[in-house]
Amino acid sequence: MTRPTTVGPAGYTETLPCEPETARRARRLVSAALNTWGIGEMADAGTLIVSELVGNAVRHTPCRLIRVSVRRVTDDLVRIGVTDKSHALPEMGPVAGGDETGRGLVLIDALSHRWGYDRMRWGKTVWAELVVPSC
Repeated sequence: MTRPTTVGPAGYTETLPCEPETARRARRLVSAALNTWGIGEMADAGTLIVSELVGNAVRHTPCRLIRVSVRRVTDDLVRIGVTDKSHALPEMGPVAGGDETGRGLVLIDALSHRWGYDRMRWGKTVWAELVVPSC
């Protein structure tokens, strides 16, 4: 169930199974939040970012569940994140022309203002931020 946050910055979160099909639900969550905030023009970048974040969690963590969040940190900044219980940290490595995988973080880096991760005692959140265009 998608829940708006009641404390802190405006946002939406949803706990989902850590499986490939979850990317679709995560894209809908991000798109709905951005449209609700009147910044639907950011949906293409936001949904691509959350797809890559979910894909990384599915491929690189043994977790059963992940938490997808989209928050309006400030009027001009949106943060999209995926939280899991794995301590494995993301690494952006070199990608050769013939490689079929490994481009997710490169893509996130190109689409976002910045990206990173927050370590927690029990896992991590990998996030990317988008700058809201001025009117």
